[in-house]
Amino acid sequence: MDISIGPFVAGLLLILVVVILAKSVQIVPQPRALVIERLGRFHTVMYGGLHVLIPFFDRIAARVDLREQVTSFPPQPVITADNVVVSIDSVIYYQVTDPMHATYEIANFIQAIEQLTVTTLRNVIGSLDLEQTLTSRDSINTQLRGVLDEATGRWGIRVNRVELKAIDPPPSIQQAMEQQLRAERDKRAAILTAEGVRQSQILQAEGEKQSAILKAEGQAQAAVTRARGQAEAIGTVFQSIHEGNPTPDLLSYQYLQMLPELAKGDSSKVWVVPTELTAALDSIAKGFKPNK
Repeated sequence: MDISIGPFVAGLLLILVVVILAKSVQIVPQPRALVIERLGRFHTVMYGGLHVLIPFFDRIAARVDLREQVTSFPPQPVITADNVVVSIDSVIYYQVTDPMHATYEIANFIQAIEQLTVTTLRNVIGSLDLEQTLTSRDSINTQLRGVLDEATGRWGIRVNRVELKAIDPPPSIQQAMEQQLRAERDKRAAILTAEGVRQSQILQAEGEKQSAILKAEGQAQAAVTRARGQAEAIGTVFQSIHEGNPTPDLLSYQYLQMLPELAKGDSSKVWVVPTELTAALDSIAKGFKPNK
């Protein structure tokens, strides 16, 4: 019986040694760190690689992720300086830089960051009115990041970035803002329409002006051409008359032939009879009398 118990005990001891050795050897991934305690006190931080623990003396107190992490907090009601309650969603980008402080300085740093974010948001937004809150996201993000990074530095945590996902005013304020935006759009549309009509009228007036100028120039050119033609005709007639050397009797006879043409029309006529014509008519009358 003793012979049968010996191998069994030896097998148990071998299994126990293998388990202890397996627990003693730790392979730490690159983006993680292990916080090691020895006999209940902090001993060291093990980063990526192969490490050996002393069985029954060393234990893993915490496993810490060293990568940048993102945490989104639920919407928080915040009151602005003009007493408007807005709902704000925020996102925090943080990274653990000191695993020992992140483990021992604070019990739950995620919850602590959330509460600190809410408090800082209320302080920052409380000093701004609604319009400044909606238009100053970059400034709010910068202030939040500065306060959070300073507060979380002693916890071994670095806040890389803070973003406000949404800033939602109450429904009544949203409706008023939509009405204001609609009124602004209608105003800009009316201004653009009026400007278009004004520009069209200006262009039409310029076109009419140019047309009138061109028409006047054409009429003036036509009048000049007619006057030049009439002057040339009168000159030609005058030259022909002088070259023909007409007698007073012939001129008087031609004047009498033109009288019916001058009398045509309904308008009143004013007759101007030169004294030379009277003398010419006397001579014509004498010419038609029979000789005695």
